[in-house]
Amino acid sequence: MEIMEAVKKIFQDMIVPELGKIREENQKIVAILELTNKRLDDINTHLADQSRRIDDTNKRIDEVNKRFDAVNKRIDDTNDRIDNVRTELTSRIDDVRSELTSRIDDMHSDLVNRLDANNERIDRFFLTAATKEELARNDARLFRLEQGLEEVRQRLAA
Repeated sequence: MEIMEAVKKIFQDMIVPELGKIREENQKIVAILELTNKRLDDINTHLADQSRRIDDTNKRIDEVNKRFDAVNKRIDDTNDRIDNVRTELTSRIDDVRSELTSRIDDMHSDLVNRLDANNERIDRFFLTAATKEELARNDARLFRLEQGLEEVRQRLAA
């Protein structure tokens, strides 16, 4: 029994103080673990809050994207209308251009015909004027010839 008690005493002298130290260290570890768990809980709460904020931000981004899509559709519709108006205006301009070209060609032809007619009239006027001058010269010559003939008749008759 003495051995038992000696073993018991050795255990108490050596192991009990070590056990006390282990218990103290265990309590410190438990305290640190509790603090770590509290910090992890705080971090989890913070992460959940951040996740919720990210989800809210993603929803707002989705709403903005929808508005952008609507604006892009309106821009596409406006571009289509502009293209249609451009096509219509181009067609009208081509029609007006061809009509004006036709009218200008008609007016040009009419003016050329009028100028040709006026040139003919001027040519006839100059021919008539030249003929009148020549006629006047011929009349004067005829008059002189008739006077000369009259003089010759008078001389022959004398």
